[in-house]
Amino acid sequence: MLTPLLSPLPRLLVEPIVRAALLEDLGRAGDITTDAVVPADARFTAVIASRQSGVIAGIDAAVIAFNLIDPSLTVTVERGDGSAVAPGDVVLRLDGSARAILTAERVALNIACRMSGIATATAGLVAIARQHAPSLGKARIVCTRKTTPGLRALEKHAVKAGGGSNHRFGLDDAVLIKDNHIAVAGGVIPAIRAARAHAGHLVKIEVEVDTLAQLHEAMAEGVDAVLLDNMTPEQLTEAVGIVGGRALTEASGRVSAETVGPIAASGVDLISVGWITHSAPILDLGLDAAQA
Repeated sequence: MLTPLLSPLPRLLVEPIVRAALLEDLGRAGDITTDAVVPADARFTAVIASRQSGVIAGIDAAVIAFNLIDPSLTVTVERGDGSAVAPGDVVLRLDGSARAILTAERVALNIACRMSGIATATAGLVAIARQHAPSLGKARIVCTRKTTPGLRALEKHAVKAGGGSNHRFGLDDAVLIKDNHIAVAGGVIPAIRAARAHAGHLVKIEVEVDTLAQLHEAMAEGVDAVLLDNMTPEQLTEAVGIVGGRALTEASGRVSAETVGPIAASGVDLISVGWITHSAPILDLGLDAAQA
């Protein structure tokens, strides 16, 4: 288990997402294939197992998918969110109505495969960053708002399942002054001052800087965090020295398995990565009849 203390998302938050996916799949007439081919009283014992090595996420949502179709199904979780798996490892066991299991199968797998892919991609970057960071706990991998519309809560939870951390969840929970804000506001300093005048006392302020000159301006004004955008590892190291622990330092831009090590070695606190949520490959999970 990578994250044994990871709490599940509230069912009230997850169920509407899963319900919408099921409604999309069931369409106007339900599962006409299963209803035609499978007898109403047929029973089925099945497992969802991993076909690749990786990290599991989205299992609670998969369970909800089966339960929404038929609450009487017996669903047993063998590997919860945050679990490391190898090919062949059983993640979920199912027993009950064959129709119900087959009808919910694709939605459950779509969600679990996608979220497990995000968790796996995150875990890979986390492992590399830990090897190169100058001290334990430095260079946390964080996600961004580059998420699938409607799935942000699940995708950000998957990042945590992979050992990463969450950035802001939306436009309303933190101030992040980006380059276009700075351009419209007339510079780093007026943008920061306007944000401070507008934000509540509990709202943190982060500003994106493209150059070390902008960084000096931001630090002179005082901010909670600085986003060091598309800087080289050498520039990041210099930036960390300029900040001197007065704010959190976040590196962003062109982060990959090849570049994350040198970025982490610069001493930054955070490394934000958009692709782990918007284009991570899925982890291949499949549903098959359980072996006798």
